Amino acid sequence: MPTLNQSANHVADELALHAERYGVTVQAVGGARLIDCGVHASGGIAAGVMLTRVCLADRGTVAVVPGWLPDFPTPAVQVHTDDPVRACLASQYAGWQVKTDSYFAMGSGPMRALAAREELFSQIPGREECITAVGVLETKKLPAPEAVVAIVNKLPITAEKLTLLAAPAASLAGTIQVVARSVETALHKLHELRFDVTCIRSGYGVAPLPPVAANELAAIGRTNDAILYGGRVTLWVDTEDATIEQFGPQVPSSASRDYGAPFAEVFARYGDFYQIDPLLFSPAEVTFVNLRSGRAWTWGRLAPELLRKSFFGG
Repeated sequence: MPTLNQSANHVADELALHAERYGVTVQAVGGARLIDCGVHASGGIAAGVMLTRVCLADRGTVAVVPGWLPDFPTPAVQVHTDDPVRACLASQYAGWQVKTDSYFAMGSGPMRALAAREELFSQIPGREECITAVGVLETKKLPAPEAVVAIVNKLPITAEKLTLLAAPAASLAGTIQVVARSVETALHKLHELRFDVTCIRSGYGVAPLPPVAANELAAIGRTNDAILYGGRVTLWVDTEDATIEQFGPQVPSSASRDYGAPFAEVFARYGDFYQIDPLLFSPAEVTFVNLRSGRAWTWGRLAPELLRKSFFGG
């Protein structure tokens, strides 16, 4: 089987080969291949789906589907995977802060599994060796050569073997790739709760696609709200019923002390992203299906009224 980075690179090659069709642009920066999916490029739905596939190292299926919330006028982003730990935690999770004196981006994608610098990789499968690396940057600026150097310095490859894809949350492609993190947020929450995520066999998630915001702060608010108040996730697990009953009620966003207001209001209350309860970042509703016992449970609740307030100001 190809490595995570090889699989993601195949998707990036397809995106670059048909750049005009997908509304992206391709250039070289600091020796690396850079695919702009929404910073200056127009991007779009198809680019957003491809960007998300790269985030997942192509270990998941992504689609924009009809919305299901009554009287709620937006489509939704759907994702499912049969390799959830590698796809979501080893690749999709935005665990790499790319920082230089003049640049910042949140990094995700399988380049994280090649660097394996995060403590997370001592606790999950996914660390890998590969001659190529692929990363996704959530950013409103394209990286300069010094940002590429900062990334390559943490990887066992040269810049010529690196592909970076970039899009801000305040773009259609970027909005799609963030909202597609419904399953990832559930797995990350479970990992933070010390649940053994390796017993999760498959994951399915869907969350409403918000209107593209005019700026990054508003976009971060809307995309978080899509998952916190509209995300619906199902996990198929192989463990004891008692384990699910212990952890399950703690997984939905409603279990957090900061639940109950649009994310922009929560952020304004603290003024510091890192002061927000980290256990807030999870789907609104989570269903566990135990493959061992045949039982199923659902915890959490959808909050369409908060979604309307976040998306449309109503």
